[in-house]
Amino acid sequence: MKKMIVALITVTFFAGVACAADVIEMKRGVSFNHKKHVEIIKDCKKCHENAEGGKIAGFGKDMAHKKACKDCHAEMKQGPTSCKGCHTK
Repeated sequence: MKKMIVALITVTFFAGVACAADVIEMKRGVSFNHKKHVEIIKDCKKCHENAEGGKIAGFGKDMAHKKACKDCHAEMKQGPTSCKGCHTK
């Protein structure tokens, strides 16, 4: 029974990752490469409320500019931290 639960959780996780959009076009010319972030971060709960993913509660300009995206990029020393780094279009 325990192996079946672990298998179910594993399949659910990988199905969610496989079904997630590779690149998400956001407002103001921002392209978000979800697949690349999954490969680098590996922990969905870093951004999402749970491991199943889905929309990020409270996501908006403030979160992208400071609380989540920009701070994480600075902390990991990867990814853009300037306006033109994200707003490419």
